[in-house]
Amino acid sequence: MKIAILNSFLDNIGGAEIVTLTMAREFNADIYTTNINKEKIEKMGFIDVIPRIYSIGKVPTQAPFKHQLTFWKFRYLNLKEKYDFFIISGDWAMSGAVNNYPNLWYVHSPLNELWEFKNWIKKNVLSWWKKPFYEIFVWINRKLTLKYARSVNNFIANSKNVKERIKKYYNTDSMIIYPPIDTIKYYWLPPKDYWLSVNRLITHKRIELQMNAFLKLPNEKLIIVGSYEKGIIQFENYKKYIEKICPKNVQIVNWINNKDLKKLYAECKGFITTAKNEDLGMTPIEAMASGKPVIAPNEGGYKETVINKETGILINNIDFNQLIDTIKIVGENSEKYKEKCQKQVKKFDTKIFIEKINNELRK
Repeated sequence: MKIAILNSFLDNIGGAEIVTLTMAREFNADIYTTNINKEKIEKMGFIDVIPRIYSIGKVPTQAPFKHQLTFWKFRYLNLKEKYDFFIISGDWAMSGAVNNYPNLWYVHSPLNELWEFKNWIKKNVLSWWKKPFYEIFVWINRKLTLKYARSVNNFIANSKNVKERIKKYYNTDSMIIYPPIDTIKYYWLPPKDYWLSVNRLITHKRIELQMNAFLKLPNEKLIIVGSYEKGIIQFENYKKYIEKICPKNVQIVNWINNKDLKKLYAECKGFITTAKNEDLGMTPIEAMASGKPVIAPNEGGYKETVINKETGILINNIDFNQLIDTIKIVGENSEKYKEKCQKQVKKFDTKIFIEKINNELRK
């Protein structure tokens, strides 16, 4: 079976993009996308996939133009004569379902900018004069998205959280297949003197909570691995803000290779994430694969991945004071979580993911 994967962008590599690259490797599939950063793809360990990645044309770096043009390009992409099956693995590529079928949409996020995070974006991201234009953008694209979703043959959610959003916004049932983690490649080493956080540098990750907590914990150290999209105002502004409030005991690293990242996971005391209502969140799973406890908000996908008080601690109504207290508790004996963490991640192993996706392809 000849498979093509439709993915919105591959110029900033996060969890969703790693899932796309993993599927391309496992299914020997081609990827069609817009913007590509081959250097970042290579750094994350997917140099073998690069020859099978094709751009359907570059798009602007600024939102919403980047998203809108991507949406339009995939709407008129037609590859059905070249491939037997299509996997949509990028939110703004879902319009590609219209001309490319049979297909499934592996939903990382059912276009949260239009639905789940709409009010939050208006309140926390946009200046006053942009809000009316954003309302128009949302109104138009909600209608288009609902229309194009009728061409999706099979919805697969990456979590219970996303499954509920698909039902709420698209009135469609979906099955859950958790995203893949190559657990055998992660390992545990005795903890060194630092905590770890791995995020995109964007506002809903709420990294300022981490900064404020470690400002009050001068004897602790935090390393933040933070990718961001150059040229996009929201990313650039938030990055500058984070760097401005960064205390001396916090180090920000923008890009490292896959080998160095795995070593950071292996040697940290524990993992910290503060993202708002995350769809699923793959970085806590990677931390647990390394035998490290996770501190996270008790919301979104974290409620599915982290077993409270067994593989870490989930914080209700998180603020930096609660984060401080939790860091102190977990830091007393972070090694006690190791066994249960490594047991928990087995359900997310790549082999299970590929087997379940294969079952859907056979259907």
